[in-house]
Amino acid sequence: MDARFLGISELVETPSVAVVVDVMRAFTVAAWAFAQGAEKIVLAESLDEALALKARHPDWAALKDGPPAPGFDMVNSPGLLRSVDLGGRTVVQKTTAGTVGALAVKEASLVLCASFVVAEATARLLRTRKSDTVTFVVTGDNGQADEDLACAQYIAHSVTEGGTDAAEFIRRAAESRAAAELAEGVRQGVHPDDVALCLELDRFPFAMVATLEGALMVLRPCATLSLTADASI
Repeated sequence: MDARFLGISELVETPSVAVVVDVMRAFTVAAWAFAQGAEKIVLAESLDEALALKARHPDWAALKDGPPAPGFDMVNSPGLLRSVDLGGRTVVQKTTAGTVGALAVKEASLVLCASFVVAEATARLLRTRKSDTVTFVVTGDNGQADEDLACAQYIAHSVTEGGTDAAEFIRRAAESRAAAELAEGVRQGVHPDDVALCLELDRFPFAMVATLEGALMVLRPCATLSLTADASI
């Protein structure tokens, strides 16, 4: 597998297969939303679109980066989300980097959204597809976020080299600027456990696949077999 690692601004053409990585925190939060029972996540282009979707569908839950705001039900924090019951609900998510990256590759034949908590399930799905080239979209910090690059590189290694040791990749993420900003309270809408939750490896046994459904980019969990299984989906 030929793995390419690009920032959002470096995407000059639509890749065939894209893995959009946002560790801190969009796609850790998305995984937690599914774990808390969400049926699907709609990735919004803007805060205004998120609020408009919520207005049209009052039973949907809207989620954003930063502090709480009128019209939004939740903020982009796994530590805060883990106590929310989302059973059967649709979540509308708009974040600074993760959702932007996914929408930038919405025309790709396969779009996976990933973080450490779904790393092995993501790698397993990529192995089943046997793609020659996979583009990893490093969403944070204009493509320079080391927590996202470390996760992307770990997933890429896991696809081609089973049993890759995650320790060094997790260490890089833990020492990233994003981790420091979350720990030091530089960012708003943060729970003290957010960094630790974002660094949990393979907490969930599903990958997350984003597809165009009409005009909307919709993220859904894709169940895989046990992490100890050799077979795939």
